Amino acid sequence: MKSFRETLLNAKNVLILTGSGISAESGIPTFRGAGGFWRKYQAQSLATPEVFASNPSLVWEFYEYRRTVAAQAKPNKAHEAIAEFQKRLSKENKIVSIVTQNIDGLHQRAGAENVLELHGSLYKTRCTKCKNVEQNESLPICPALEGKGSPDPKALSSDIPVEDLPRCEKQDCGGLLRPHIVWFGENLDKDVLRKAYEAVETCDACLVIGTSSVVYPAAMFAPQVARRGISVAEFNIESTPATRDFKYHFEGPCTVTVPEALETQEC
Repeated sequence: MKSFRETLLNAKNVLILTGSGISAESGIPTFRGAGGFWRKYQAQSLATPEVFASNPSLVWEFYEYRRTVAAQAKPNKAHEAIAEFQKRLSKENKIVSIVTQNIDGLHQRAGAENVLELHGSLYKTRCTKCKNVEQNESLPICPALEGKGSPDPKALSSDIPVEDLPRCEKQDCGGLLRPHIVWFGENLDKDVLRKAYEAVETCDACLVIGTSSVVYPAAMFAPQVARRGISVAEFNIESTPATRDFKYHFEGPCTVTVPEALETQEC
C-alpha cells in the first residue's frame, strides 16, 4: 500500500474504473451469479431490447424496483473517498477520470464530477420514438408504477397497459420511454466510449475497484493500461481473472482498502 500511495502522489492523470462491487457495499444488488434473480427471472434476461419489445410492463417494473433500491441506498466510504480524491487533485491541476460500469448514480451523489457511465443510468430515460434522453429521478416514474416492482417471486405478472407506462413529454411525441441503459446486445454510446479510451490512453496511474474484469469492453481497459507499463491497482473482495496483469492487488472490502489508498498524504 505504501508503494502504491507513492505512485499516486506522483501521478498527474489518474484513471479510476469501478464496477458493481463498490456499490454492493451500499446494498445495491449485483444481479450476478446464482442469486441474481428478480422474482422468477434471471435479472440479466430482462435487460434486453427483445424482452422490452415483447413485455415493456415487466421490464419497467424491474427497473422501478432497481430505481427505488438505488434511491434508498447511500454512497459508502469508497464512493466518498473517490469523490474527495478527485476534488483534492483538481485543486492541484491534476486529472482524475472516473469510468463506471454502474448505473446507480452513487458516485455523483458522493460528490464526484464528470463520471463516465459506460452502461447508462437508472435515472435517465430515452424515448423509443424521438430518441430524446432526459434525466428523471421521479419515484414512481409514472402513476401506473406506484407500488409496483416487488421482487417477491409470488408477485402477480405485469399487466400495466402500455399507454400507462412512462411516455415522452416532448411536444407532439408521446412515445414510449425506456430506461437509458445499455442492454445486452446493444452498443455502448460512442461518445462515452471515446472519452473512456482517451482516459485509458493518457492516465499515469489506474485503480480498478469492485469489478470482476470480465464484462467487455471495460474488461480490456486496465490490462491495456498495464501493457503501457503504468501501475494498476486492483481493489476487490477476491482475485479476478485479470489480477495477474496488475502490479498491485488489495483484497478486502472496498470501503476499507480504497479510503486507505486515497487518504491525504504528506509530501
